[in-house]
Formats: sequence, C-alpha cells, structure tokens
Amino acid sequence: MEEITPTTTGSYLTFKLDNEHFAVSVMQVTELLEMLSITKVPRSPEAMRGVINLRGSVVPVVDMRVKFSLTPKEDDIDTCIVVLNLNLENEDLKVGAIVDSVSEVIEINNNEIIPLPSISKKNHTEFISGVIEQQELFIMVLDAEKIFSTDKLLQIQKTEEILSLKG
Repeated sequence: MEEITPTTTGSYLTFKLDNEHFAVSVMQVTELLEMLSITKVPRSPEAMRGVINLRGSVVPVVDMRVKFSLTPKEDDIDTCIVVLNLNLENEDLKVGAIVDSVSEVIEINNNEIIPLPSISKKNHTEFISGVIEQQELFIMVLDAEKIFSTDKLLQIQKTEEILSLKG
C-alpha cells in the first residue's frame, strides 16, 4: 500500500514588475494601497522612495523595480503599494513595496515550487524561494524577509517614529 504524504498549500499574492511575475505569501501581506504621497527621506538607500503614514505608523516604502535592478518607470494607474508585515531581526516591521500591478491570489502546493538551480544562487537571488509554472508563465516565489535589508529600514523607521513623537 502506497503511503500518502500530505501536501501543504499556501496562498500567494501575485504581482508584476516589468514583464516578470512574482508571488509573496498572503500571510505577510497586510493590505494593498493605491499610490499615495510618499515623503522622501534624505540619504536613504536608492531603492527606498521614502515613508508613508499608515494610520499613525511610519512605513518605509521601497521601489521593487529599483531593488531588483530593473529600469525605473513612472507610476501609472496600476502601480500600487503592497504593505508587508515582516519579522526582521526579531522585530516586526511593516514595509511598503511598490509594484507595477497586482494580479491575483493563487493557491500553491509546496511540491509545485521548483527550486532554482544552484548556479542561480550565485547571482544574489537567495531571496527567491523557487519558481512555479502556471498557465505557461513562470512565477518567482519570493522570501520577502530576505529581500529587505533590516539595517537601513529599521533605522529609518525608528528615526521617523522619534520625529513624529516630537512633532
């Protein structure tokens, strides 16, 4: 008799950057926002557009095109901010990720995620958990916590929180 092993299914939010498709676990997504006014932060990393006020919380916002070394483009009607709740260095942090457009939420069995070949990991793609093929498209499954550098984001968030308390 064949032993049946349970498969774990997860929900993933899919989005586009340029002509590429990506997915992040919906467990990390707190909300989707239309583009709104972003306050620039002096001397912040290139990929960081600035910060937003999200119901009294300061949230750093990162342009994912710049973060992934893609050609920057003007925001349009489809551009939006995916707000992620991450645990970085044992601290909870909300981060806004600017994406070209959000597609849909899909269900993925963990056995459908194809690991990247080892040669790809040398190209700084350690934040990609794997790839899935769906309807002749390849969707890169991201490990959101590995994408974001904690040092600058946490530092900027704490500085902005201090400034907002003084104001």
